[in-house]
Amino acid sequence: MNTIHVDVVSAEESIFSGEARFVVLPGEVGELGIYPNHTPLISRIKAGSVRIEKADGSEEFVFVAGGLLEVQPHCVTVLSDTAIRGKDLDEEKANAAKLAAEEAMKNAKTDIDLARATSELAVMAAQIAALRKYRQKK
Repeated sequence: MNTIHVDVVSAEESIFSGEARFVVLPGEVGELGIYPNHTPLISRIKAGSVRIEKADGSEEFVFVAGGLLEVQPHCVTVLSDTAIRGKDLDEEKANAAKLAAEEAMKNAKTDIDLARATSELAVMAAQIAALRKYRQKK
């Protein structure tokens, strides 16, 4: 069976490292599907879910809050400041953070404050969507 090595790394820890049949993740302009022997690629990724079909056929699911992707023919590396295993996603915390971001948008006094709040809101919305996808797969 043809596989590709996948590493998903956050600022705090290695989230996943192993062999996979394929990887699907949120590229800047749409979903990217990566199979073994893929053409080399470096790209930014946006907030969303990384789905990894492992060599044994099971799936690993990781939420990333954006980051960078490097693809080599036999290796995929996903670097993200924030990456959370699907099983560790907390809907209550994500909803509370989303509400806080919405409140921050309303109370923004400068363009920078508004931009930060807007960015945080987008990440939390993506995290909630990723959590729902993860639950549907289970």
